Amino acid sequence: MADYYEILGVSKDASKDEIKSAFRQKARKLHPDVNKAPDAEERFKELGKAYETLMDDNKRATYDRYGEDGLKNAGFNTNGPFEGGFGDLNDIFNTFFGGFGGGFGFGGGRPDPNAPQAGDDLRYDVEITFEEAVFGTTKEITFDHLETCTECGGTGAEKGSKPITCPTCHGTGQVQTVARTPLGAFTQISPCPDCHGTGVKISKPCKACKGYGKVEKEKKIEIKIPAGVDSHSKMRVSGEGDAGKNGGRAGDLFVVIHVKPSDYFTRDGADVYTKLQITPEQAVLGDEVMIKTLDGEQKVQIHAGIQNGNTIRIRNAGVPILSRPSQRGDHIIVVSVKIPTQLSEQEKDLYRKIYELRSGKKPQESLLSKVKGVFQ
Repeated sequence: MADYYEILGVSKDASKDEIKSAFRQKARKLHPDVNKAPDAEERFKELGKAYETLMDDNKRATYDRYGEDGLKNAGFNTNGPFEGGFGDLNDIFNTFFGGFGGGFGFGGGRPDPNAPQAGDDLRYDVEITFEEAVFGTTKEITFDHLETCTECGGTGAEKGSKPITCPTCHGTGQVQTVARTPLGAFTQISPCPDCHGTGVKISKPCKACKGYGKVEKEKKIEIKIPAGVDSHSKMRVSGEGDAGKNGGRAGDLFVVIHVKPSDYFTRDGADVYTKLQITPEQAVLGDEVMIKTLDGEQKVQIHAGIQNGNTIRIRNAGVPILSRPSQRGDHIIVVSVKIPTQLSEQEKDLYRKIYELRSGKKPQESLLSKVKGVFQ
């Protein structure tokens, strides 16, 4: 004799929600309309029996204490809900068939197709320069969206006419069909194919919108792009999407920002990076140079002894932080020491003297000089 908790795959202290969830998952797999295994129907009946018992507090208490025999002795029906007819299975079948879209007639409501429905959201991609992303800008954009038809007021019917009750569903917006299964007959409810679930039909469609209730129109608006945006940032413009239905609100317009890369600056979050090439003399002795920043030309001090790859940081000279516009990132300068490749004889003599002073020996003669000497 199988254990009801094992059949459902739950622990003995499982809550009703856990039992219901377990039943939903297993019922999807075991229902004979889905599972064609020879024992599917029998296992589905056992599953229903376990579910019915454990969802009833009195039955569950008796079963926990005395088992299935105790249920029989106490006068409870142990045949389960599927033996000799289906009876009232609202709870079980709403749980099970709800996963298939609620298409079977065992109670429960359906969405009202005539209730207000929000319009669709739209997307618009806009490209801006690096500087516009840093400091913000205003752009005029043009896009197409659906607006409520002014000729028919969104009804889809020609002026002077009205929608009529759908003769197929008699205004209910749904039709019923009976499905025969090994477990009995099920009434399946689906949207009416003639009126698409609205319950009404338009005999004389509006000429302006062809009965749709909406028309496509071009619109121009100005959008303010805040300082500090980055590529793939999104802006929501409320109410600028497609018009709603049955008086529902319009959708939103989502503007996706694409930032052109800069030839000079590289961005990492709110910080910007630039490169600065200096000579060995500047690296050794230090210097003061002018560099380009987001705010214009600025003097930067190179300290003596700076190394290749070292950085110089200018605080609060980067990109404004979106969440805190008064604060900015930093401008970070990456130093690169450029070694000269063409020197005059006088410059070479100076480098030789420096070499002798620092190393205490004369520099080695280059291979090229040795080769020249052989040929000479």
